[in-house]
Amino acid sequence: MTSAEGKAVKKIRSLKDLQEIKEKVLTQTVLRKDGYRACVTVHMGTCGISAGARDILSTVMDELAACGRRDVHITTSGCVGVCIQEPVMTVDILGSQPVLYGKLDRDKARLIFREHVLGGKTLPQLAISSGREL
Repeated sequence: MTSAEGKAVKKIRSLKDLQEIKEKVLTQTVLRKDGYRACVTVHMGTCGISAGARDILSTVMDELAACGRRDVHITTSGCVGVCIQEPVMTVDILGSQPVLYGKLDRDKARLIFREHVLGGKTLPQLAISSGREL
């Protein structure tokens, strides 16, 4: 089966097929609405703040200022329920699965920003999980 543009179109035969299409559309559009290529979320629940999330946020903001990029958005949110892993942050890059990183300090946050946010290289040794259902 082909579309009007002549591209192959996959038939939806199962819920899994539909979920794959949804995931593809989300990763292609979720960050574009604000014009950002990447979004870094530092989780600032009470547990995160007490574990040092303010230092992580400050470090990430300093890294962004130093690199001069304008396509990276930094934001905060509350607790994500992995208190034992605090402080944590999520890196969401257009076209990729979001990655939740934990047990952070300033050096790890710097490394994640430089390698993953700017360089596109996920750091599995620091990751807790990945995917839209973090």
